[in-house]
Amino acid sequence: MLHRTSIEDGAKNQHELPELLTLKEASEILKCHPNTLRQWDKKGILPAIRIGEKRTRRYRKEDILKFLQGK
Repeated sequence: MLHRTSIEDGAKNQHELPELLTLKEASEILKCHPNTLRQWDKKGILPAIRIGEKRTRRYRKEDILKFLQGK
């Protein structure tokens, strides 16, 4: 089950959000466990960008906002 929240419920004002969010930041905004975000990335539900040598996940602000709007 996908739990959606609003930007007011789980985050700062959308204009204050950085363009790329960490796994922790995205999970706090979406009010879900980081492992849930990892699974959504693998399934293509909410894809992450991999950066750096360690291939750290980052989430686009626009993708998070679209997800919250149910698109």
